[in-house]
Amino acid sequence: MNMPKPAGGHRRLESLAGTWVGEERMYPSAWDPVGGAATGRTTSRMAVGGFALVTDYEQERDGAVTFSGHGVYTFDPRNDEYSLFWFDSMGSPPEVFTGGFDNDVLTLSHAGPPMHVRLTWDLSNPGRMESSMEMSDDGVAWKKLFDAVYERA
Repeated sequence: MNMPKPAGGHRRLESLAGTWVGEERMYPSAWDPVGGAATGRTTSRMAVGGFALVTDYEQERDGAVTFSGHGVYTFDPRNDEYSLFWFDSMGSPPEVFTGGFDNDVLTLSHAGPPMHVRLTWDLSNPGRMESSMEMSDDGVAWKKLFDAVYERA
């Protein structure tokens, strides 16, 4: 039996692989009433024969890790859709985000509960990744939780 091979969509995830470090700007929110600067560090690698990207993330503030997360990205060629399965130090149930690429910008979202969340990664500049997260109670009015600029380490 011939084993399946990763599709072009799976290979697009390779653009996120590697180690990324950068400055994050946190906006005031229920989780962080003051907001402020943080340093984000993400290490990602292709896994399971090129069918998934596995990522680990840490946020550091004032010399201490204040938030961490683990994600698995996949691609469904039947629906031309990307998914991110996310687990983090908030202790929430796993979150599943879906979406796709528009040129070099990957946008993934989920509609809760408890709220709508939209994540973007802009990879249009080589060696640089711009990212943001927005949240909404109703999926109409959005508030930015953070934005960031990371450099490939």
